[in-house]
Amino acid sequence: MGGAEEPEAQPPPAQRFLELVKRPELGAVGGLLVVTLFFLFTADPAMFTAAGLMNVMSPAAQLGILAVGAALLMISGEFDLSIGSMVAFAGFVFGAILVVWQAPLAVAILLTFAFAISIGALNAQIVLKTGLPSFIVTLALLFMLRGLSLVGLKWATGGSTQLRGIRESVTGSSLLPLFTGDVSGIPIELLWFAAVAAIGAFVLARTRFGNWILASGGDAEAARNSGVPVADVKAILFIVTACCAALVAILTVLDSGSTDARRGFQKEFEAIIAAVIGGCLLTGGFGSVVGAFFGAIIFGMVVIGLTYTRIDQDWYQVFLGAMLLMAVLFNNYVRKRVAGERS
Repeated sequence: MGGAEEPEAQPPPAQRFLELVKRPELGAVGGLLVVTLFFLFTADPAMFTAAGLMNVMSPAAQLGILAVGAALLMISGEFDLSIGSMVAFAGFVFGAILVVWQAPLAVAILLTFAFAISIGALNAQIVLKTGLPSFIVTLALLFMLRGLSLVGLKWATGGSTQLRGIRESVTGSSLLPLFTGDVSGIPIELLWFAAVAAIGAFVLARTRFGNWILASGGDAEAARNSGVPVADVKAILFIVTACCAALVAILTVLDSGSTDARRGFQKEFEAIIAAVIGGCLLTGGFGSVVGAFFGAIIFGMVVIGLTYTRIDQDWYQVFLGAMLLMAVLFNNYVRKRVAGERS
């Protein structure tokens, strides 16, 4: 006789709690709750209106796009400190193609991304062929790209470090609504942020390539022995990170109508901090795109939230260091507890 199927046994509360603690984005979600409560009690209520929240999400979106690329690369065990300077130089390339060469917007976008792909590939090849730490290689590119931005802008403008005339160059382009304006009141950059984060989260959690990313950062040698193309995975992620920077450059240049040499200044550090707040280990092999998403939102809340309070905005720098330190300590503690290590 066939009886009714036994219901699946539910895991005990202790096991469910352990599974929750293992989630890399837990710290970012907790941090977001704490920051939200802080501003609920200290900020002008206007911060939590629809317009105020859109103001908060604008810097979060720009940083978040960078943080997604940075998080995926960090999970694979590498860093890219050049992405902030990449925003500046990609902005110069994009603007020069439009204003100096007077090319159509579609051509400028394609060439800017082609440039980003070449820089990402260059970073990857130097790191993978020489065995040098990506931290050092991309630190060198940080200074080189920032310097080239200054030199290039002075060449294009006859001595200025700011290139104007972008809006006049793209007037009437059918592609413009994809990068400027809003959709039903939502700024287009927020939609790009959500799309990039959703794709990154899906790839990491639901695809074989995502498993390869985690394996490459966890133990590269063991991953190679298991058939994982570690070098190809890391090369692709260097390119993805550079393309995220190029996307931010295009969005910000079209929004402001100009580009300058300081664009993206220190964003490489903020993106990495957002990724660490989101649960990425500095040693690789563990992290979350969803966590980086929430980490970027925390940054946006603090940057804009301070303007709704009487708190000196210079405290933002203190916040950056404190959040990084707390995130590293929390991630290290969770890793040890989950792995059963002793301090």
